[in-house]
Amino acid sequence: MIERRAVVLLSGGIDSTTALAVAKAEGYAVYALTVEYGQRHGVEVEAARRVARALGVREHRVFALDLRAMGGSALTGDLAVPKDRPPEAIAEGIPVTYVPARNTILLALALAWAEVLGAETIVLGANVLDYSGYPDCRPEFLRAFEAMANLATKAAVERRMRIRIEAPLLHLTKAEILRKGVSLGVDYALTHSCYDPTPEGRACGRCDSCLLRKKGFAEAGLLDR
Repeated sequence: MIERRAVVLLSGGIDSTTALAVAKAEGYAVYALTVEYGQRHGVEVEAARRVARALGVREHRVFALDLRAMGGSALTGDLAVPKDRPPEAIAEGIPVTYVPARNTILLALALAWAEVLGAETIVLGANVLDYSGYPDCRPEFLRAFEAMANLATKAAVERRMRIRIEAPLLHLTKAEILRKGVSLGVDYALTHSCYDPTPEGRACGRCDSCLLRKKGFAEAGLLDR
């Protein structure tokens, strides 16, 4: 029986952790890739390590790529992380926490590893809550990247494999994502969501990511430990 392999982009947050759990539930041998790109919320890399151990991935690699040299984002530069924004403000426009071309870069790294592994599937946790704010979470982008991947890789050109980009959470709300993860046995206490944690790694509770996390747990009727 041929092993089905998937490379999962794992940030250590709710969405990528749930996407990883979905891939495992679908029978994939999971290879998790975490990118340490100079983000101020670098504590999420440790969360990714915890998640990878707990969910039993085949292999977990942490790839260092310092995007602070590019700047242009509150996550990699000196711009202030927005705090205490109402839901309508969070849902409007592209926020300063957008990292220029981040998903394009991360997917390219995942694509390179997938070709080496012979993994036909790349999984990421893009979801509907990111849709309005982050252009590189849109289904149009994911379809375009998949098309590019099958033009740009030796394995695809030689017809040895066809790359698929899967975003199993794309059309789910945060509450639906949490319920799905709980049904698969995910322990969300292992995860980290805050964009601007304290030096000790504690969540600020006020950034967009923290507020979306709180809202998701409340709507799902779950306790965030």
